[in-house]
Amino acid sequence: MNRTVRLPFFELVAQDIADVDVNLLHGLSLSVGWPHRPKDWEILRRAGRGVVAVDGIGRVFGSAMWFPVEDNFATIGVVITTPRIQAQGGGRWLMEQVFEQCGDRDLALNATRAADRLYASLGFTKEATVHMRQGTVPPILPATPPLDGEPGALAEGNVGEIRDLDMRAFGSNRGKVLALLAEDSSIVTLRRGGEIVGYSMCREFGRGRVIGPMVARNDQDAIHLTTAHLRNLAGQFVRVDTREMDGAFIEFLQQSGLDVGDTVTTMSKGRRFLNRRDREPRVYGLAGHALS
Repeated sequence: MNRTVRLPFFELVAQDIADVDVNLLHGLSLSVGWPHRPKDWEILRRAGRGVVAVDGIGRVFGSAMWFPVEDNFATIGVVITTPRIQAQGGGRWLMEQVFEQCGDRDLALNATRAADRLYASLGFTKEATVHMRQGTVPPILPATPPLDGEPGALAEGNVGEIRDLDMRAFGSNRGKVLALLAEDSSIVTLRRGGEIVGYSMCREFGRGRVIGPMVARNDQDAIHLTTAHLRNLAGQFVRVDTREMDGAFIEFLQQSGLDVGDTVTTMSKGRRFLNRRDREPRVYGLAGHALS
């Protein structure tokens, strides 16, 4: 694999993302309008691996990461190219570096509108649309449906209690990612008959807070798992990334001030990623575009 690429007027080298100053990564995401803080970058670097495109004097022009979930599956994210290299094949070159590291794993990602054509040309197929719902939480939340179950907080360090439920919804065992996110998250669970049937995490990210990952069996459960966080966040900026298109859950988010700010497209290469089944738990809120 060619670790360098020559573009008009300069040459770029692929460098391990772990060896790059996090402030340079923060500057890269700011340059394209992404909300990632240095701390968000640090979490991503702990969760995955990747490369950056660096010129001869250390300037960063692009990034691409991959996040191993199981031996045969990974997600791809924070694929960023500055306008200077975007039109010159920089994104394709970065993806080639990631492909080499991923080996023969099945892959999934969430593509921005600017990048979905590139991913399609690399063999990814579209599966669903993710709606980035965000806004300032009002002082009074909308009414909620009757509660079916017992809400509670997950004990610190007890992520194993939600791992199996999450695996049924997500399709793979992402226990390591859940444990990492749990370090700085508040976690709410919903139990019925002593069994955990849903959970949601809430943590600081970007401009405010993100609620996700969130797994539930139905809209009513998802509403209560969201409300448990929102009731403490009046006046704060909150984001929920969801593939839900309509129904009571979406109406609740809308009435809670979380409008669609943008959309991305879930795509996969290899086996199909999404595995939603009737009467089974599903992912109502993403952990993040990179971690899915």
